[in-house]
Amino acid sequence: MSMPATHPAHRQAWHAMTADQALAALQADKAGLSADDAARRAVQFGANRMPEAERPNVLMVFLRQFNNALIYVLIGCIVITAMLQHWLDSAVIAAVVSVNAIVGLVQEGRTEKAMDAIRQMLAPTATVLRAGSRMMVSGEALVPGDIVLVEAGDKVPADLRVLSAHSVSVQEAILTGESATVDKQHAPVAADAGLGDQSCMLFSGTIVATGQGHGLVVATGADTQIGRISGLLTQVDTVSTPLVEQMGVLSRWLTALILVIAALLLLYGYFVARHPFDSMFMAVVGLSVAAIPEGLPAVLTITLAIGVQAMARRNAIVRRLPAIETIGSVSVICTDKTGTLTRNEMVVASVLTGEHTFALDGDGYAPAGVVRLDEADANVAEHTVLGQLAQAAALCNDAELTCRDGNWVVEGDPMEGALLALAGKIGVEAAEARRLWHRTDAIAFDSRHRFMATLHHDHAHHALVYVKGAPERLLGMCRDQRGPSGGTQALDRTAWEQRAEAIADSGQRVLAFAVLGVPGDKTVLEQSDLEGSLTLLGMAGMIDPPRPEAIAAVQQCRGAGIGVKMITGDHARTAAAIARQVGLEHHGLVLTGADLDRMDEQALGAAVMACDVFARTSPEHKLRLVMALQAHGMTVAMTGDGVNDAPALKRADVGIAMGRKGSAAAREAAKVVLADDNFASIVAAVREGRTVYDNIKKVISWTLPTNAGEAATIVVALLFGMTMPVTPIQILWVNLVTAATLGFALAFEPTEENTMRRAPRRRTEALIGATLAWHIVLVALLFLAGVFGIFSYALARGYPVELARTMALNTLVAMEIFHLFFIRNIYGTSLTWKAVRGTRVVWVTVIVVFLAQLAITYLPPLQNLFGTRAVALLDGLLIFATGVALFVIVEIEKQIRLRLSPAAGEVRQAGAAA
Repeated sequence: MSMPATHPAHRQAWHAMTADQALAALQADKAGLSADDAARRAVQFGANRMPEAERPNVLMVFLRQFNNALIYVLIGCIVITAMLQHWLDSAVIAAVVSVNAIVGLVQEGRTEKAMDAIRQMLAPTATVLRAGSRMMVSGEALVPGDIVLVEAGDKVPADLRVLSAHSVSVQEAILTGESATVDKQHAPVAADAGLGDQSCMLFSGTIVATGQGHGLVVATGADTQIGRISGLLTQVDTVSTPLVEQMGVLSRWLTALILVIAALLLLYGYFVARHPFDSMFMAVVGLSVAAIPEGLPAVLTITLAIGVQAMARRNAIVRRLPAIETIGSVSVICTDKTGTLTRNEMVVASVLTGEHTFALDGDGYAPAGVVRLDEADANVAEHTVLGQLAQAAALCNDAELTCRDGNWVVEGDPMEGALLALAGKIGVEAAEARRLWHRTDAIAFDSRHRFMATLHHDHAHHALVYVKGAPERLLGMCRDQRGPSGGTQALDRTAWEQRAEAIADSGQRVLAFAVLGVPGDKTVLEQSDLEGSLTLLGMAGMIDPPRPEAIAAVQQCRGAGIGVKMITGDHARTAAAIARQVGLEHHGLVLTGADLDRMDEQALGAAVMACDVFARTSPEHKLRLVMALQAHGMTVAMTGDGVNDAPALKRADVGIAMGRKGSAAAREAAKVVLADDNFASIVAAVREGRTVYDNIKKVISWTLPTNAGEAATIVVALLFGMTMPVTPIQILWVNLVTAATLGFALAFEPTEENTMRRAPRRRTEALIGATLAWHIVLVALLFLAGVFGIFSYALARGYPVELARTMALNTLVAMEIFHLFFIRNIYGTSLTWKAVRGTRVVWVTVIVVFLAQLAITYLPPLQNLFGTRAVALLDGLLIFATGVALFVIVEIEKQIRLRLSPAAGEVRQAGAAA
C-alpha cells in the first residue's frame, strides 16, 4: 500500500470520522498491516518518538553569556583596577563575570530537559496486530495504520482512533487537567469537540484505567497531542525578567554616562586646565573607579541567592535566580485547577437518600470521616439506607484502597476509590463486605448502557444485585425506592432529578445506586434482569475538592492586588463550582476553549481581562491567554502540573510547577517548583519575591548615591582646580571596604511591614525612577558638602593636607554608614527603635568597617600606604555629627515625600484597616 506524502494527522479530524472511514483514510484494515507495509510506513513517517532538537555548540553558548552591556562594564572594571594594580578588586569582578557566564550556560539546557521529559512519556512497548497476528513491538516501531490493543494499566503508545472499547476509561489529566477518568467508546463525535470531549480517541502518554479495547494508530511521534506540546515548547520564547531588562537599561546608561563624563574631564583637564596628560588620565581612572558600582552585580547575586534560600524554606524551589524577584512583581496568576486549587483526589461530598441529604468530611481517600446531617454529626445506625448504599458502593466496585506510609492511595479508578472511602466513613469495611458477599457475576460498565452491575452471594445462599451508574439511566431502571424504615416506597423521579441537578450545579459528579434481590440459585446476571426491577438506594455526589489553604491564598492575592485566573481543561460547570468555592469572583462568566477559538486577538485581549474562569482549554489556549495578559503589560505567573501546561509555563514571566504531582515536563519548563504542591506557598513566594526586590532596590539606592558622592568630590576638585580631598587610592579603599560589607548587609534585610498590601509594581517601572534620581542628586550634594566642609575645616585649622584628607576619608565612610541606616526602610520611617536596632548583619558590617577605618587611620604601616594621619577625638566626634546630619536631612525629606505620595497614603490606610 502507498500512503500520502504528508502525515494524515495534519489534515484529518479523526474523532469526527467513523471507524470504517478512518481505516479507509489510512488504507488499513482491522487485521493490521503486513510486515512490508509497516516497514515502508516506518521509512515514510519515521520512528514514533519526539525529534531531538539540534544541540547548540557549548563554546558559542558560553561566549554568548558575555554579550551584555553590564558585563562590558565589569570587564572595563577589571582592566581599570588591574591598571591601578588593585588585584583584589580585579579578581572579585572577574569571578562575578565567570560565575554569571557559567550559570547562564547551565540554564541554556532548560528547554532541552523539558523536551527530554516529554520524550520519556511515550510507551516503550505496544501490543499490535500485524497481518492478523498479535505481537509485541517497540513503541518506536508504531506507524499510522497499525492496530493497537490496550487494556487496564497500559500507557497509550500513540494517538489512536478507537475501534472497539469494552468498559475503557482513561486518565487524561496530563493533557486536559481533568482529574476524573474519561469513558471511551467507538462512535464519532462532533468535529468541533474539544480534546477532553473526544471520547473516541486515545492519546499518547495517557493511562488506561479500566477495560480493554483496540484502536487505529492515526498519529505518531511529533504529530501526537504530546508531540504538538513538544513542538510548542521549541517555538515558545522565554520572556526576559523585569530585573534582567532593568539591569540592562541601567548598565547601558551607566556605561554611557561614565564614559562621557570621563572623556569630557580628560579633555578639559588636558586642553583647558593644561594639566599633564598622565596625571589627568590617572585622575579620570580614579573617577571611573569611584563612579562604577563594581560591587553591585556581586551584591545583587548574593541578594537573589539569599532570596532563593528563603523561598526554599517556604517550599518554593527557584530554578533561575532572576525569577525570585520577578514573582514579587506578579500582577496576575493563571492557575490550573486540578492539583493546584484542588487536591487532585476524588471524594464523595454528599449522599442523597429518599429523605435526607448528607454531607461528608474526611481527608482524601482515607476510609474514615464524619457524616453530617443539617450541620450536625449524623448517627448512621439510625439511617439503615446509608449502610445499604455503602455496601453497594463497596461491592459494585473494582478498585482497591491501600495505605502507604500513612497515605491512602487508589489502585484503579479514582472515582471508585472515593466510593470505597465513602463506605468506610459510613462504617462498612470493603474487605469484610467482599468476604461475606463474594461476587459471582458482573456486567462491566460500558458507555452505551452507562451502568455497572454485580451479582453477590453470601454463605447462607442469599443473592443480591448491586448497580451503580448515571442517575438518569438508573432512574429509568428502578420501579421503587428505599424508604426510611428499610421498606420500599413509590419512586419520585422528578424529585430525584431535581436534587441530582442541584448537586451537579455545585460541580459534583453524581452516581446513583440501586439494589435487587434475586433467588439464591441465580449465578448468571443478564441486563434484562435489571430493567424496571431495581430499588433505588440513593445517590452520591463526588468532587475534586478545593484545598482549604487555596481559599485563603486567593484572598491574600486579592489583598496584594494580584489577580487570579483559573485556566483548566475540565468542564465549565465544574470549573465554575470550584471558582465559587475558592472565592474567584467570576460572576457566572466562564469561557471555554471553543469560545476562545472564535475570538481574534483583539477580542481575546478584552475577554482575558473580563473573565477569570476558562474551561475546556488546550495547551494553545493557555499559551494564548498568557500572551494576551502580557500584551496588557501584566507580569504573569502560570501554575500547572501537566504536560499540557508546559508551553504556557515556559512563556509566562514566572512558570510555577507542582513538585509532587507535577509531570517532569512541567517542572523542567517552569522557573519555580512548589515542593508541597500548595497554592498557599505561592503567596509566601510572592512575599519573598517582593522582599528580594525591595532589598535589591535598597542595594541600588545605597550604592548609586554613595558612588555619585565619591565621584562628585573628584569631579568638583578637577573642574575647579582644587586640591583633591580624597586620593584615588583612598577611593579604592572605600570601595573595597564599604561595597563588600555595607552593601552586602542590605541583602539580609527582613520584609517591611505592609509589603503584601502594596499593589504590584508595573513591569515598566524603572530601577532608577524620578524618586531615586532625585535621591542620588540630593545625597551627592550632601556628600560634597560634608566632605569638602570637613576638608576645608581641617585646612582652616592649619592641619596638614594628609590629616585633612584622612578626616575627609572618614567623613565619607561615616556618611555611607548613616545612609545605610536610612535606606533600610524605604517605605516607612527610620526614626524608630526597631529601625535603629537594625539586624545582626548590619551591626557586624558596621563594626567591621569601623575597625577597618581605625586601622587605616591609626596603624603606621597603613598610614604610610594610604597617606593618612591620626585623627583627634574631638575631630572624630565632628565627623560622626556630619553623618548624623546627613541621616536627619534625608529622613526629613523622605517623610515629606511619603506624606505627599498618594500611593504611600493608600498603603498606610491599608495597614491601619488591617
